[in-house]
Amino acid sequence: MSDAHSSKKTVEEREHVVIRFAGDSGDGMQLTGSQFTTTTAVFGNDLSTLPDFPAEIRAPAGSLAGVSGFQINFSSHDIRTPGDAPSVLVAMNPAALKANLEELEHGGILVVNTDAFTPQNLKKAGYAESPLDNDSLQNYQFYPTPLTSLTLKAVEGIEGLSAKEAERAKNFFALGLMYWLFDRPLDVTLKWINNKFQKVPHIAEANIRALKAGYHYGETAEMFPVHYRIPKSKLAPGTYRNITGNQAMALGCLAVSQLSGKDLLYASYPITPASDILHELSRYKKFGVKTVQAEDEIAAAGIALGASFAGGLGLTGTSGPGLALKGETLGLAVMVELPLVIINVQRGGPSTGLPTKTEQADLLQALFGRNSESPLAVIAPATPGDCFHMAIEAFRLATQFMTPVILLSDGYLGNGAEPWRIPQLSELPEIPVHYQEDSEDFEPYRRDPKTLGRPWATPGTPGLEHRIGGIEKDGSGNVNYDPKNHEKMVRLRAEKIERIADHIPDTEINGNDTGDLLIVGWGSTYGAITSAVEELRKEGAAVSSLHLRYLSPIQKNVPKLLKRFEKILVPEINLGQLALVLRAKFLVNAVSLSKVQGLPFTIEEIVEGAKQFLAEKNEVQNLWLPQKAAAR
Repeated sequence: MSDAHSSKKTVEEREHVVIRFAGDSGDGMQLTGSQFTTTTAVFGNDLSTLPDFPAEIRAPAGSLAGVSGFQINFSSHDIRTPGDAPSVLVAMNPAALKANLEELEHGGILVVNTDAFTPQNLKKAGYAESPLDNDSLQNYQFYPTPLTSLTLKAVEGIEGLSAKEAERAKNFFALGLMYWLFDRPLDVTLKWINNKFQKVPHIAEANIRALKAGYHYGETAEMFPVHYRIPKSKLAPGTYRNITGNQAMALGCLAVSQLSGKDLLYASYPITPASDILHELSRYKKFGVKTVQAEDEIAAAGIALGASFAGGLGLTGTSGPGLALKGETLGLAVMVELPLVIINVQRGGPSTGLPTKTEQADLLQALFGRNSESPLAVIAPATPGDCFHMAIEAFRLATQFMTPVILLSDGYLGNGAEPWRIPQLSELPEIPVHYQEDSEDFEPYRRDPKTLGRPWATPGTPGLEHRIGGIEKDGSGNVNYDPKNHEKMVRLRAEKIERIADHIPDTEINGNDTGDLLIVGWGSTYGAITSAVEELRKEGAAVSSLHLRYLSPIQKNVPKLLKRFEKILVPEINLGQLALVLRAKFLVNAVSLSKVQGLPFTIEEIVEGAKQFLAEKNEVQNLWLPQKAAAR
């Protein structure tokens, strides 16, 4: 069934729209946003999303702390971010309105659930008087809508439906209304409801009725003079699906198992925002994937390293606090030189910090957060879809160089979604895994002359018995306390990581290869940086960008690229960690543009930061966001 084209009202075409759904933690805003996202992906628009929700399991109802939001930017052309500011805000209660109204663009569409604006809820949100009764909303296209009472009327008479269950369906009413307003079909969500609630038919019926009622309310209500159409995007040919970074990461690891013909073992301890990787991989038992929910982070790292020792693909995942706990085991993996992949979906910190918010502040921890000289490879995806490809690359490097590899994602990438073209098998790299089989002259730390990787000898192979452990060895695997041998082995392990640079592609400049300003980023800043550079270049600025996916080692052509520009700006969701590394390694005056608010950069913030930096006559050591953006 599809009602998407039945309206006789005026249709206005737009190139892109940014919608933010906001409500209480129990209002189903993440579900509403994800359903709108899936439908929009099926429709054929390019999109980018930003789920934003509190860490508490159930923050106080109606409070500002309990507001949950989901933002989606969808378009008829290529987009890279979830949008700087919403052009549409759906606010389910006063707290949601107060927390988000300042970010709604001037003249934007505002849909408010008027039923929730009770004296008690207004007080919880900190309103002295109702904004519905004064002129505070006059700068917006304001559509007051009694979502709760309209939903209750739509679900009347459903046998077995409680009053609480009936009220909960209001998020589907709001979703149906947005489907009508932006010319989306109902089919995808109707199918999802029937599958999800097939064992509770009264819930399914309530959600279906609410969804259709919201759609037809938009069609028949006199207050909406137009609705909007966003044409399909011109995407490259292929089969697409909507994918989050965590889903892409899991599928990439699964692909490695299939490409290499080796079993994958994923061991982890539940931690936000990495837990979805465990949930996703647990679905693929029939493909030989083994998943273990360990009793703690230390055990998870040990289990994964044990799988690598046994000849399997050892994988563990976590977020920042868990990476700290895994540190000793990672040092052991460096010492015994076994392939191990560690996914770190970064979040706000330190300590428990902001568990559901994004950050990029674990870079120095990934590079140096182990005792002694413990070098390993560190790489980072740039987009949700890129998580798939960088997961494959992590295992390629780990098995080729016999080293642990840290894969740095973050909450924005892990939870964010985009359309992803499913690759053909022929497009994926080979992952050859070779075990040592010849016992003649075998030594466990004999080096491959190209990579300096040691042989991978699996337990039980006749003639390949050897010692392994955390105490320093020599080439034979015997314990060796000789000072010169220790320095030799330390330097060999470091050189092995540096040689990875000979086996990874050069990075490329976005824009001209010389100019006034080079903006350097890594990880999830890719979308905002790339879009900001496009805007700056349209204004005539000599600005280019460089995005690093390899952080240890950094690609060999990076030093010469850095020196071709007058100034270097490094936007990071931390206080300047990559900038610090670039200064130390390449002796360039890389200036940091920092943001640590638990939110990704907007395009505007990078544009304004770049303009401010270009206007500076003297060299600066750090650059903060413009006050307006920082106070948001």
